[in-house]
Amino acid sequence: MAADPSASSSAAPPLSTAATAPSSSRGRARRSVHLALGGGSVADALLWRRRSAATAAAACATAFWYFFERAGYSFLSVVANALLLLVAILFFWAKSALLLNRPLPPLPNLEVSDEVVEKAANEARVWINRVLAIGHDIAIKRDRKVFLEVILVLWLVSYIGRFFNFLTVVYIGILLSLTVPALYDKYQDHVDEKLGIAHSLFLKQYDNILSKTGESRKEKKTQ
Repeated sequence: MAADPSASSSAAPPLSTAATAPSSSRGRARRSVHLALGGGSVADALLWRRRSAATAAAACATAFWYFFERAGYSFLSVVANALLLLVAILFFWAKSALLLNRPLPPLPNLEVSDEVVEKAANEARVWINRVLAIGHDIAIKRDRKVFLEVILVLWLVSYIGRFFNFLTVVYIGILLSLTVPALYDKYQDHVDEKLGIAHSLFLKQYDNILSKTGESRKEKKTQ
């Protein structure tokens, strides 16, 4: 009795599915960089999904840095002159509007609402409490991990401050924020692999430091 060719073909799984199933099971789920950045228009600009906004931000930051860093202009003098020019224009505009029966300058309601002040105060309170919590962990709990992290960050800031001033550091930070998220979103798998290796090496060095002080990382977690 001859076998039905249609039954045998339907029973066997496709070669492409069988070949791709192991690789898909071994692969990790990619993290959404867009959601990690907030998922709004700012995230679109940082990931260069809105190229016009990202290009404008990079151009404005470059012009601002060149204007105050290379051209030699002072920030306070430029702000004072700009405000002086703005106040003079508004004053003469209002005077001429009264004399010529023209409308007054279309200024919005120049006041800060209670909601804006409360929101800013809440954000500042959160950051201040975080800094105080770090100081509490170092001074009271004597957390060596937090202490080493703070020392490393402060040393890194001090080392960078030897070569760049504050304005240049801010400019570099803006450029990095416009390049690093986009590159990580594109090469996330390779970056995660390298970061995993670096993290394991860091943990080994951290365990060596704690072992010299007579304390292990596992014992520290149980305390």
